[in-house]
Amino acid sequence: MLFPIVNFQHAHFECTFGRGCEGECCRQGRPPVYPEECERIDLLLPKLLRELRPAAKAIVALQGYVSRRRKSGQPVLRVVDGWCVFFNNGCTLHRAGAAEGDRFRYKPWVCATFPIARERSGDWYVRQKGLNGEIWDLFCLDPCVTNVTAAESLRQEAELLMIHLKSQQPESVVELDQ
Repeated sequence: MLFPIVNFQHAHFECTFGRGCEGECCRQGRPPVYPEECERIDLLLPKLLRELRPAAKAIVALQGYVSRRRKSGQPVLRVVDGWCVFFNNGCTLHRAGAAEGDRFRYKPWVCATFPIARERSGDWYVRQKGLNGEIWDLFCLDPCVTNVTAAESLRQEAELLMIHLKSQQPESVVELDQ
């Protein structure tokens, strides 16, 4: 069975963090966090605490980094002052993983694979301004601002998503549809 991202070849996306974007996808997102992701974050947390914003550090120390809210059956990351607790001039989870040679190592897969999402029909797609009632008005989701296709810019993210899906349902995914 192929793993199709229905608009992968013709969608446009280019992350511009640090080049005009200050991490808007980390605002109010509240991504779900799976148990294996929590295990990796838990191992890193003592080191990570010193990298957090003061308000986030205080909340994480008192209440932890996941809230009681749930999305897709999983707890979600906390938000403090409108930002993910792990955001501090960029994603601290991303930086920690990148320092170890794998920028995705500690990030929840939902964050790591942004802007790939699943439609209610079950199809996967690249989020785009004006597509499927997209509600986030993010610069990076506007297909008119870059000529870079999702197939070029999101290859690693799509492969990571495929790995995640295989771990959840091994029989459901064989290869990435190019």
